[in-house]
Amino acid sequence: MATYAIGDVQGCYDELCSLLELIRFDPAGDRLWFAGDLVNRGPDSLSVLRLVKGLGDRAVTVLGNHDLHLLATAAEVRFNVTDTIADVLSAGDREDLLGWLRGCPLFHRDSTLGYCMVHAGLAPPWTLDDAEIQARELEASLSGADHRAFLNVMYGNRPDKWDDALEGQDRLRFITNAFTRIRYCREDGSLALEETRAPGTHPPGCYPWFAHPERRNRGGRIVFGHWAALRMTPEEESAHGVYHIDQGCVWGGELTAMRLDDGERFSVPSRQP
Repeated sequence: MATYAIGDVQGCYDELCSLLELIRFDPAGDRLWFAGDLVNRGPDSLSVLRLVKGLGDRAVTVLGNHDLHLLATAAEVRFNVTDTIADVLSAGDREDLLGWLRGCPLFHRDSTLGYCMVHAGLAPPWTLDDAEIQARELEASLSGADHRAFLNVMYGNRPDKWDDALEGQDRLRFITNAFTRIRYCREDGSLALEETRAPGTHPPGCYPWFAHPERRNRGGRIVFGHWAALRMTPEEESAHGVYHIDQGCVWGGELTAMRLDDGERFSVPSRQP
């Protein structure tokens, strides 16, 4: 039995099938962790959702920003002309798929394997225990009857700094941004959400979230995706205790799986132009 963490699929169904064939995925014993962004930008989000949902408890998926955007679009909150999720929105099983997605976690932690998984990252002031608590807050809102109210106020970059006293919509928006959008943080620990450039090209005073000098969630091993432009060496990953698995499949890169049991990685090339 093995556990594999898979990077952002983003509707690249054919590549996902090829990757599962490459790792010889055995649903009777193996388990899959998906790092979020199952949908959008790629050509077949519907098939990806159906496949992953159909795996049941053999797979766990943390929500990414594109997954949340699908939920917001379905709730008629936001629509982008570049979206490629029309197949999901018009599907006969749309409500089953969206309901399943709303029940997915934002943060997954396995003490036996010694790994956590999140889509984008964690706010520097949070410990791993804090992150688990904040994730459960947001998950309760997403899976509840008032989820549309949250989706209506989800978008935005403020507040950008964590405070235990944050309440209501502001609190949920910060939690959302930390788990699903973060790349850089400023010296004071606030989220620099406007910064999306590759490390080495970012302005002074910004740190990749995992390299912030006052980061409190060190000590565990965190798997994450989201940042297709990021390239980390094994030495950097080991030093920070983070393992990045988004290799930009939808942009012509690769779709990658990391076997958590021993750290070995497996990749298939993108079929996207």
